[in-house]
Amino acid sequence: MLRLHAPQVLGALVRRYGHFGLAEDAVQEALLAAAGQWPADGVPANPRGWLIKVASRRLTDLLRAEESRRRREETAARLVPAHERTAPSPGESRAPSGDDTLTLLFLCCRPELSPAARVALTLRAVGGLTTAEIARAHLVPEATIARRVSRAKEKLRGTPFRRPDPAELAERLGAVLKVLYLIFTEGHTATSGQRLRRGDLAREAIRLTRVLRALLPDDGRVTGLLALMLLTDARAAARTGPHGELVPLDEQDRALWDRAALAEGTALVEESLRRPPVGVYQVQAAVAALHGEAASARDTDWPQILALYDVLVALGPDPMAALGRAVALSMVRGARAGLTELDRLEEATPSPGPFAGNHRLYAVRAHLLERAGDPVAARAAYQEAARRTLSEPEARYLSRRAARLAPDRPAPRPAD
Repeated sequence: MLRLHAPQVLGALVRRYGHFGLAEDAVQEALLAAAGQWPADGVPANPRGWLIKVASRRLTDLLRAEESRRRREETAARLVPAHERTAPSPGESRAPSGDDTLTLLFLCCRPELSPAARVALTLRAVGGLTTAEIARAHLVPEATIARRVSRAKEKLRGTPFRRPDPAELAERLGAVLKVLYLIFTEGHTATSGQRLRRGDLAREAIRLTRVLRALLPDDGRVTGLLALMLLTDARAAARTGPHGELVPLDEQDRALWDRAALAEGTALVEESLRRPPVGVYQVQAAVAALHGEAASARDTDWPQILALYDVLVALGPDPMAALGRAVALSMVRGARAGLTELDRLEEATPSPGPFAGNHRLYAVRAHLLERAGDPVAARAAYQEAARRTLSEPEARYLSRRAARLAPDRPAPRPAD
């Protein structure tokens, strides 16, 4: 509930007072106060009004602490009508919640901020996560996130709080979607640490994308991104074993997949594909839908998936899409064809390129070499991939695959 109200409360304060940085601090303190009081005293009849009232008081305190206290108080007093100084009555809605959430999303994803700052600020201002929660999610010190958020707010100082006009919205929506997808992918497959997945981040990204879709229901890119997240997250329960070990897609128990999420995601991707222009999120969602429809790895419609990856690669340079296409190609034409495609990708990529230091290229090559009946080269590639990944579950999985190909064990038969 607190995360639902957070962007609405922040939007109301920024709209009335300005001072995004101080308002954001005030809202965080109001959320902390609610987390401490509501479990004991009960949720107030108008939780959003309660939060606005508490945050407004805290913001007033912060403004008073500024060097130009008297002038700022007068400015704030002029900005706030007298009848809005009290919390609205139960059921009364003053703050334009939807517009403010959208405005906050676009404010947090302004182009002058770095991608890392956009993610941190979005999680805090729109997602309602505390600095400590964001730090734990990214496995970095809390002070690092605090500095990142502080610098971002400093850069936004003086930026008007207003909904972007249609031209700005069209220009910056891509950055907003990219931030939401970055949050989701980090939650779905953590880039480092002991856990393969951080469910809180994935759920938060889905929630925020649902909010965005409610505000922009006719945008195919937004609908496509929500479909992609739902279809991908539907496999979460089958991606890890009892001890947190990674279970690859072709070995997953598909009975564990979330059928409701698959159905919703499939319906959304069909809807998004009817709203041109078709972009990368719709196409990726279509790939995920084909995996979701298959009863087994063997039954997967790989020719159709390869055709979709052809479209993805044609839409723009994307190393991960190119890697996915190589896998799809190997499933249609055999492992050797996939290996040839990997060689072509490496030759065509400038050095140092997007694959430099990335373990995924080695992991894909290892799988294809194993399928092609070259256990010595496959083992070396698995070991290299395990050495490069920062994810402990992935490293253990890759090391186990390498161990299966040890010289003292019978070599597996080529798959094709």
